[in-house]
Amino acid sequence: MAGSTSAAGLLSAARALLPLAAARYSNFRVGAVIEEASGAVYPGVNVESVSYGLTTCAERAALFGALARGAQAFRRLAVVSERLKPVLPCGACRQVLLEYASDLVIVVEGADGRPEEIPLRDLLPRPFTRLSP
Repeated sequence: MAGSTSAAGLLSAARALLPLAAARYSNFRVGAVIEEASGAVYPGVNVESVSYGLTTCAERAALFGALARGAQAFRRLAVVSERLKPVLPCGACRQVLLEYASDLVIVVEGADGRPEEIPLRDLLPRPFTRLSP
């Protein structure tokens, strides 16, 4: 996907990924897409490990896949789950997303199913952003 995509369109693209989520332990499937400034969209799903600390969230999977393909500037990330509206990125995802896309807007499905856009900085107002000497 490239060009301008509506918030609802991003949510739809994320929702289409849910069957691909590897959530064999929790059955909590999450799909995400991250939109580059050019309009290109990169997918991600959660991938679980029996050792939960090794699990990768959909949001980071989308970001890492985009970075691996040379994407650099991001404007929105849409995230959905089958069972929770809205579903928001976890703390680890918020931190990593902010390091690579400080002006990112998170697009979620409200309880009524309509898109809601939340600036990432509102979700993580005082991030750890650099190493100090």
